[in-house]
Amino acid sequence: MARSRAYTFKEPTSEEQLAAMRASVRETARNEPGVYRMIADNGEIVYVGKSKQIRSRLMSYFRAAYPDDKGARIVREATRVEWDYEPSEFAALLRELRLIKQYRPRFNVAMKRDARHYSFIKISRGAAARLNVVRGAGPDDAAVYYGPFVGAQRVSEAVRELNDVLGLRDCRSDMPIFFSDQHELFQIARTPGCIRHEIKKCLGPCVGGCTLAEYDRQLALARAFLDGSSAGPADTLRSQMEAASNALEFERAAIFRDKLSRLEALREQFDRLRFAVESLSFVYNVRGFDGRDRTYVIRRGIVRAELDTPKTRRDRTAMRRLVDDIFGEIPTTGSSIPTHEIDELLLLSSWFRKYPEEMERARRVA
Repeated sequence: MARSRAYTFKEPTSEEQLAAMRASVRETARNEPGVYRMIADNGEIVYVGKSKQIRSRLMSYFRAAYPDDKGARIVREATRVEWDYEPSEFAALLRELRLIKQYRPRFNVAMKRDARHYSFIKISRGAAARLNVVRGAGPDDAAVYYGPFVGAQRVSEAVRELNDVLGLRDCRSDMPIFFSDQHELFQIARTPGCIRHEIKKCLGPCVGGCTLAEYDRQLALARAFLDGSSAGPADTLRSQMEAASNALEFERAAIFRDKLSRLEALREQFDRLRFAVESLSFVYNVRGFDGRDRTYVIRRGIVRAELDTPKTRRDRTAMRRLVDDIFGEIPTTGSSIPTHEIDELLLLSSWFRKYPEEMERARRVA
């Protein structure tokens, strides 16, 4: 169990109170791995951080060179600081992420900024779902996401080609939808929301151009392509390219070739993502501070279980059963990632990329 310490002070603008807080941290905090929380007078957690050496990190807040430094601003906002010791830097990193996701502190902008380096393909909810390229995912969003990917513009171009091949809409989210198999009391004249229906690049669910089943069938083809289980859209473009070439329409064939290359580049990113996710599946032993070793069961880039590293035969048997249960579940395939798992997947990917030698502590599960 994590060991906690806290110090409370009043009037954060008072130099005397800040000095008292600094003295308390200096005297009571220890240089062990852990996480800390800066808490305002009303109980709001304004910042969550982690460090391999809690005491040194907290003391740095009182050495800010300028009033506008982030550390100085955080200390001015807080009236209390709390910290918990963790067995390792990895444990502190995980705990920090989970606290940030739980409390969404307003000074924790680094994780939000880092997430913007990646793009995701989002399949919206509701009638006539759309494929959109977005930066990050909402905390309570129940939509389906594929990613993360790099190169938002290239991904956007590929999604546009995918929409065109399958006839999926890309109009505004609040566009009224009317399927041809919907019954209505009064006939209403409708006009397409854009030109894509007229040039046969959209099924036209806004003007009754298709049934719900027809649209959902094309959406299922898009998801199969994104999941890697079907190359249908790419095959369609390849057939169109070959037909144009056989008809000696070389300029038209070149257009289809470029469209196909964009989809194939997107497919290559999917393949790399799937490999990366599947490679992050193992049992990871982490040496802890003062002998507090921990073992993490990681599957598809997510920590599914964590426990003290077994030291007895009985404990090792129990852990083996736990690992068998986790890896015995039917595997999730494809590039679709639940929203609540995206941040942890990125964190673990970053950790093992930064410390590749840590993979030597990982044991693959057959």
